[in-house]
Amino acid sequence: MNTKELTLSQTDVHKLLAAGSGDAAMLHLYLQCGNPPQEAATALGMSPARYSCAAATLRQLGLWPEENTIPRPAQQPPQYTEEDVTRAMNHSEEFRLLVGEVQRALGRILTTEELKILLSFRNYLDLPAEVVSMLVCYCKERLRRKGSNRNPSLRSIEKEAYAWAEKGINTLEEAAAYMQAQNARETRMANLMRLLQISGRGLTPAEERYAQSWLDMDFDSTALQMAYEKTCLNTGGLKWPYMNKILLSWHQQGLHTGAQIQAGDKKPAARAAQTQTERVQAGTAALDEFQRDAIARMLREYGETPKEG
Repeated sequence: MNTKELTLSQTDVHKLLAAGSGDAAMLHLYLQCGNPPQEAATALGMSPARYSCAAATLRQLGLWPEENTIPRPAQQPPQYTEEDVTRAMNHSEEFRLLVGEVQRALGRILTTEELKILLSFRNYLDLPAEVVSMLVCYCKERLRRKGSNRNPSLRSIEKEAYAWAEKGINTLEEAAAYMQAQNARETRMANLMRLLQISGRGLTPAEERYAQSWLDMDFDSTALQMAYEKTCLNTGGLKWPYMNKILLSWHQQGLHTGAQIQAGDKKPAARAAQTQTERVQAGTAALDEFQRDAIARMLREYGETPKEG
């Protein structure tokens, strides 16, 4: 096993902690030491299933060492016909079981057009039936978290299916890792909204772009709270562009935690105080003898004795 010196960025550490996967963290450390992925499962004593889940988690976190070249599906899928659907229902038990499972999940019978969409998931996007089932459950749960009691439409599920296909999510392990990463992201977003005292509504697209960029810059909750309070004090409320300027300034200085920001903010104040002292000392040194005598006379008039020098 390679034992080269290991360095982890704060951002990578936060990603691993948020993922909550000990196997993924262990695998990442193993790979960061320069060891080949092919030997990881044996070296770390992982079963194939554990290794697959850990690797999938690292891919979703953007920490996998190899570049994944994922072909983007064409914009327009093939136009399936009723005959295609009938043929699939008659000759593919897997597709029939998938249709039944999706109908139970959505609580209704799928129309012919919806069956065509479902067929495209299998035949065009090449998503396994079990992954499609997880996709439907994920879309349902996402609506629940937004406060809706409705089930998702097949069109909205189709949009998410294309997103999964583009990300290369075509196994149960990849799907589970992606859902875990998305849940962690949504939890962080919910915490940020509470910090910003936003409730009873969702974020606008512009607001969400700001919020996501702050999370991507990896600020901790204390830093975000400090930026919010500073914004409110200076502008009278939450002004997104103003708060964004504050956070961008801290990000450019490499300040991402409350402790770092407090330490960083003290330095300019200390430099300013030092500069002021230096100016006073320089001004005093620049006084000529006549000016010093005048000051001494003034002090004597008020009963003070000037120090020598």
